[in-house]
Amino acid sequence: MENILVTGGAGFIGGNFVQYMAANYPKYHIYNLDLLTYAGDLTKHQAIENNDNYSFVHIDIADRQAIDALFEKIDFTYIVHFAAESHVDRSIAEPEIFIRTNVLGTQVLLEAAKRANIKKFVHVSTDEVYGELEFDPTTFFTEETPLQPSSPYSASKASSDLLVRAYYETYGLPINITRCSNNYGPYHFPEKLIPLTISRLLNDQKVPVYGDGKNVRDWLHVQDHCSAIDLVMHSGEIGEVYNIGGHNEQKNLEVVKTIIRTLGKSEDLIEFVEDRLGHDKRYAIDPTKIERLGWRPVYDFDTGIAQTVEWFLENKAWWEQIISGEYQQYFDRQYAQK
Repeated sequence: MENILVTGGAGFIGGNFVQYMAANYPKYHIYNLDLLTYAGDLTKHQAIENNDNYSFVHIDIADRQAIDALFEKIDFTYIVHFAAESHVDRSIAEPEIFIRTNVLGTQVLLEAAKRANIKKFVHVSTDEVYGELEFDPTTFFTEETPLQPSSPYSASKASSDLLVRAYYETYGLPINITRCSNNYGPYHFPEKLIPLTISRLLNDQKVPVYGDGKNVRDWLHVQDHCSAIDLVMHSGEIGEVYNIGGHNEQKNLEVVKTIIRTLGKSEDLIEFVEDRLGHDKRYAIDPTKIERLGWRPVYDFDTGIAQTVEWFLENKAWWEQIISGEYQQYFDRQYAQK
């Protein structure tokens, strides 16, 4: 049985990937490593937590001693590295945390992987490392687009990308880097646009929209992202970067209005708030390179949003326990009108 280390497997994308791997690869032993910060949640794995091929490991990836001890006990075939602080707004308020986890934590993991006989280190990154595009619909991010991050979050991810590349170039570590567009789907933490909008509309609360709401994002269903990472892990050419996009460009305001229509709510619940610092205009990915490997997204945006809204309706207990306490205090601070 081959051992796969999934870092950040209690988070949104990493958690969905753990579920995906458990469903599709019963002969792999999945080690889910997570520090369980505010966005980490293990309830999503209750159905598999007693499986013989699943183990949870409570470790901080920046804890060199703990990571080294783990690698001394277990021979990993694959490492899929999701673990990261990922919310742009929080990175603007507390950038140091992002540098520690996303940069130092990645280096600690790379160093451990360098000493191990791994088959592939897949580093999951973001299209935000490329900066922003103008609103010209003919322009896209490619794997050759220069890195021009705009926020402390994207700068920390760009830094970790370069570290991963350096370990390939210097030490010959077998790596791939993936850069995805905005994800959405089940178990999405409700500080991000889509789950924030759904949870607040279901409680008939105002939905904050930054600026004029015209910022454009390319939306990728998390299950499509999981299948793409699976393909890169098994078939990606070592040393290569693969962009993963969903062919679903939407203005933020249109995303909110789509969810409002799906839930039968009023657009009067939209509340425009002061724009975010350094708010990138547009992200859009050209996924031609990974499509040549045989990947295509399954979900179009309307189908994916309908499924996501339905999931949040059916799993109110999960997100209702999140949007209280510290999260509510954070929300009040973040969207306070200045």
